[in-house]
Amino acid sequence: MSQVTLQSLSEEVAALRQHLAALAEKLAQLEAAAAAAPTHAVEVPAAEPQPEPEEISEETLAAISAAIAAYLGKRPHIRAIRLVSSPAWAQQGRVSIQASHRVAPQHHQHRVR
Repeated sequence: MSQVTLQSLSEEVAALRQHLAALAEKLAQLEAAAAAAPTHAVEVPAAEPQPEPEEISEETLAAISAAIAAYLGKRPHIRAIRLVSSPAWAQQGRVSIQASHRVAPQHHQHRVR
């Protein structure tokens, strides 16, 4: 293990000071370049106001209740209904439609006589 002397320590401090001075000079150059560069204003679109929720008609509520009753086998107690718009529903619909169009590959059977 090497011995730390006052001479080697002062040399390390001098090297660190030179390195710090070089970094400070580089930072000053970058800041000057950033100040001279044209600024680009980015226009952020204003948030669209949320539409008021539509009222669900009695007929629609009765149809939803009947569908749930048919699925569950008993009359449901509906506490709340809200429309949820999600791209996942549309994606799943496209997947099921595409899956219904798949044609099974035909396998040719070779008959041996």
